[in-house]
Amino acid sequence: MPLIVKDYTWTQTETIVYINVPLKGVKVGKVDIFSTDEYLKVHFPPFLFEAFLSEPIDDDKSTAKIGNGVAVFTLQKKKERLWEHLVINNNDKDKLREIRERALLKAQEKLAAESKAKATKTQEERKYALETMMKLEEEGRARIQKMKDDECEKATAQLEAWKLKQRQIAEEEAQLKLQSQRIKVDKQSKSEKIHVPRTSDQSKVKHDQKNSVQSISKKKQVDLPAPRSTGNIQIKFTPRVFPTALRESRVLEEEEWLQKQAEARRAINVNLAELKDLTEEERNPDWLKEKGDKLFATGNYLAAINAYSLAIKLNRKIPAIYSNRAACHLKLRNLHKAIEDSSWALDLLTPPVAGNAGARTRAHVRRGTAFCELELYTEGLQDYQAALTIDPQNETLQADTHKIRQIIQGSAPCSE
Repeated sequence: MPLIVKDYTWTQTETIVYINVPLKGVKVGKVDIFSTDEYLKVHFPPFLFEAFLSEPIDDDKSTAKIGNGVAVFTLQKKKERLWEHLVINNNDKDKLREIRERALLKAQEKLAAESKAKATKTQEERKYALETMMKLEEEGRARIQKMKDDECEKATAQLEAWKLKQRQIAEEEAQLKLQSQRIKVDKQSKSEKIHVPRTSDQSKVKHDQKNSVQSISKKKQVDLPAPRSTGNIQIKFTPRVFPTALRESRVLEEEEWLQKQAEARRAINVNLAELKDLTEEERNPDWLKEKGDKLFATGNYLAAINAYSLAIKLNRKIPAIYSNRAACHLKLRNLHKAIEDSSWALDLLTPPVAGNAGARTRAHVRRGTAFCELELYTEGLQDYQAALTIDPQNETLQADTHKIRQIIQGSAPCSE
């Protein structure tokens, strides 16, 4: 049975009550304090101080300090007036037990409300972070689309200007040719004269014509080229990087994708402090990516993230590194970071062509999985549907998409 502390002291003003409870040499770590608006308890085995307050206090504004062997309580009164007594004068054990139980119930309700408020605040912060991230992603996509539209309009305007210039040149050439023909006809009409040859002249003319025809026929026989020799013509086909046939491909998008990949390989930032102690091989982002892949395969996800992060510092334009780091974050349940890395990968995987279809599918699935883990099933379904659009024959994607749709409709249980 605990020893009741009775040698406490208290003072008051119209707004505040001060209580000093001696701790009897007990260490601070063993002192347990519990208080509500009408009840105060200090338990430091084997001692117990218990106060059934005569009037209510504001528990949220009240404080307690422990030090120098004393617990000092500063209690804020709800009503500004002086109290006649600190505690109620009631020795009814049932009444006192009722006050204790009521105080305990109030404390439980207060704790539950604070926990609920904290959970609500956390959920709102997560939702706000996701909305902000999605807004930034949408703005980035809109900016890229605007750049593409502007380039398309510029190219179209240049093409139309070139066509107009070609038409003007063709018209000018046609006019010059027509003028040249007219001048030639006029000269021929002026130089022609009417001439009737005599008989001797006619025979001479016929003789000259005959000799001319013979000489022309001989000349034609001499000038005929020899028959062409037979042979084989070598045909070389232009190599194709993409698996689809050229007639089925979007050439402009493919060339843009290949150009972006080439620029990404060249865009290496070697002016980093972290590189001072690295070998030449370790400064290669491709080597770091392969190292991260091996670490991921062995389950060392933190080390894999470090390798991918250093590769990204060297080169921020390789989408596979962001996508693989997102997979590591998924394994470690860093869900917001997984969403961010997957979004970076999708931004870099443009334009959409056959050569990056697999990478886009993986990025959508990883971001969709992170959304579902955060119970944001609508956003997760959008990513899975995007992945299914790229790979419509994938049975696993079909099953997962159907399951997420059932969860949203409330016909399937949520699974971790």
